[in-house]
Formats: sequence, C-alpha cells, structure tokens
Amino acid sequence: MIHRYFLLLFILLGAVPGIAQSRLLQSGPMLGYVDMKEALLWAQTTRAATVEFVYWDKETPGKKYKTDQVRTEKSTAYTAKCIADRVEPGRQYGYELRINKKVVKLPYPTEFKTQPLWRWRTDPPAFSVATGSCAYMNEPEYDRPGKPYGSNFQIFPSIAAQKPDLMLWLGDNTYLREPDWATRTGVLHRYTHSRSLPELQPLLASTSHYAIWDDHDFGPNDSDGTWIHKDMTWDVFRAFWGNPTFGVNGQKGCTTWFQYADVDFFLLDDRYFRTPNHCESCPRTMLGQEQLDWFKAALAESQAPFKIVAIGGQVLSTLKLNERYINLFPAERDSILAHIEREDIKGVVFLTGDVHLTELSALQNARGNWVYDLTASPLTSGVNTYGKPDDNTNRVDGTLVMEHNFSMLRFSGPRKERQLEIAVYSAEGKEIWKKTILPTGVLGK
Repeated sequence: MIHRYFLLLFILLGAVPGIAQSRLLQSGPMLGYVDMKEALLWAQTTRAATVEFVYWDKETPGKKYKTDQVRTEKSTAYTAKCIADRVEPGRQYGYELRINKKVVKLPYPTEFKTQPLWRWRTDPPAFSVATGSCAYMNEPEYDRPGKPYGSNFQIFPSIAAQKPDLMLWLGDNTYLREPDWATRTGVLHRYTHSRSLPELQPLLASTSHYAIWDDHDFGPNDSDGTWIHKDMTWDVFRAFWGNPTFGVNGQKGCTTWFQYADVDFFLLDDRYFRTPNHCESCPRTMLGQEQLDWFKAALAESQAPFKIVAIGGQVLSTLKLNERYINLFPAERDSILAHIEREDIKGVVFLTGDVHLTELSALQNARGNWVYDLTASPLTSGVNTYGKPDDNTNRVDGTLVMEHNFSMLRFSGPRKERQLEIAVYSAEGKEIWKKTILPTGVLGK
C-alpha cells in the first residue's frame, strides 16, 4: 500500500513540470516561413520566459538539434521567433517546444516539411495552399452589442484536415476594436486574443503561415496611410507573423515575396502607403509609388508558371462600391492591368479578401492572356448578403459563395504543364465548387 502511494506521488510530481510549462504557453507554436535550409518557429508565452525548439529529421529521430534560445518580453506580448537552421531540403521534421528548458506537451502533431531541391533534377513538386480572410474572434466585453459577429470556428480544424503545405492569410486576420486602436497595450491584447483561439492551434503547429494585413489588423475600419499609429501596428504585425521579410527597398509595411516550388508569391500592402479614400485633391494611390514600381518590375521578371498576388481588396471586380480597386483607385488598377498586358505576363492570379463573400473573377486582355482574382472571404466574421448576379461582370458563373468558407489552391503537373486547381469549402469542410486553370491559362471545369 505504501509502495503504491509513493508510486502515485512520483507520477504526479513528474507530471507537474509538464503542466506548469503548458500554463506558460499562451498560443502556438506556429510555423512561419519554411524554405530549404531553415524554418521559422514561433510561440507566445503568458509571461517572460525562455523559449527554444528541439527538432529532428523524422527518419533519424535520435539526432536532435536546438534553435537558439529567445527570452520573451512584455513589449512584444511575450512572443518568440526561433530559427531552425540545421535542416536539409525535402525532409520531414518533428519538433517540440521548450519553455524554460522544459518540454511543452501538446495533443496534436508538431512537424514541418522543408521545401525540396527539385530544379534541374525532377519536375516541380505538387503542393497546396489554404487561403482566406476576415477572421473575427469573439470577446463579448469588447464586441458590438447583439448577435456575435464571429462564428463557425470549426473552420480551422476543417482547414487543418486538408493538410495544406502553407496557409496564406489575406488580411483582417484579427479585428481591432475601439479599445484597441490607439495604444500598444490594446493592439497587443487583440492580436493575443485572436491568436489564442483553441480551434486554431493545431493548424498553426503543422502548416507554414504567411500573411498580409488589411484595415482591421492595421487600424480602424477603412484606415489608410494617415493612420497615426501605423508604425505601432506594423511592429506588432511583425511580432505575430513569420513572413520572410516585411517591406521592400527599405520601406515599412507587410510587403514581401517568396517562392514555393516553382510558384512566385507577391504579398502586397494596401494600407501603409494608401492615400485617403475620400480626399479628392490628394494623390490617388493604394500601393504608393515605390511599392508599385517594385511590384511591376518583379512581376515582369518572374518566370514562374503562376504568379500569385495577395492584396487586401478586390482587383478585377467591376462593382464600383466601397473599397474595391476600381471604385477608389481606378487609374492605379488600370496601370497594373495594362502592365500585365504590355509585358505579356502570363499566369497572374490575384488573391483578395475584404468583402465577406467569395467569388472568382476572370479577365482576358488584348494579348489573349487570362488574369484571375480569387476573393476568399469570410473565415469567421459576418457574411455579406448583398451580392447580386449582375454586380460583377467579371465573375465566373457559379462561384459566388455567401457563407463562411475557405479556399484551397493545388498546384500540380509536369514543369511545362503546371495547372492550378481552386476549390472552395464550407466551414464544415464540404466542397462547394472547384475550377482548374489549365497550363494554357484557360479556365477548365
């Protein structure tokens, strides 16, 4: 009897460190960018602590590596970014999070796959991308009165079930409320609250995440470059996301570029340099000249079969309403589309959000090339209810979705015959529609 007592006591005492470390974990772990020779691992603690990750090639689990340790601080909401820099291309890795040198036990897989070294060796690999926008996480004491604006949080396990190689967040990834806008304390609180949603954690842990922002994670509704606290929200955005870079040519903002397999991804910032929507005498720009020039040049130089361009607001929609490109900045929009036509750029697909509905738009230019715009929205925030059959003449028939949803992009095929399958799913993971962009750029069934 005494022996059993001491055995039980030993087991309980042995479990205490694991329980204690779990209580120090606020959110995550999350995968940021993953390339051939390194991967970014992120976590958030509840108070100041030391964070590190241990990782291993799953084929040789006995040989383990450690990231450098990072001490979390209050000024960045106790977030930590660690780099796994002893990885090799095309390998499967397991990892574990350690807080204050103790392992944090988690009830879901923690693993990542490095990008393969395929060029000059094989055809590019098939891979998949989950995408969506407008994720509102309820917090009743600060939410608008009445029916909760956020719902269907089971959408995140549904996305995880698709096992995407990466997820691209298209803005309004968190919704700053009135108490949040004007102080660092408020912005850090909102980002922390959104990132801590329980249903989100398994998706964060095993999928590589990239993000742009839009007005609600940048500042107030419809905010622009005059927002006085934009440097503060930019600083918080960098603390919570694991993009490879933030801003181009020495500028601030969320602009970046990365390549996954043979596809180029351009992530644009539609807020930091934006001129006011309703100032008639102000210069009319959404992207700002520096970012616009960089984007046009980089797009023309890309040799990728598909150029995926993430930007907050709709580009191809013909509906002149709210913050659509054609409504507020038509000259800049036209300059981008003219550049794509003039330079004979093929395979351009815009990924957009903002409007709380999903639709696929298509436009064929004078060169005969098709340009596409997949609007993927909303994940969990309120659903738009005003969509009409004739409000966007570029909409592809049968692609309007007015419920919580997410999209999957699947790239496949031989090097010179790559194709892109776009599939849209409900919050429960049921397929709603599917289209394929063929190697010719034509939209198949």
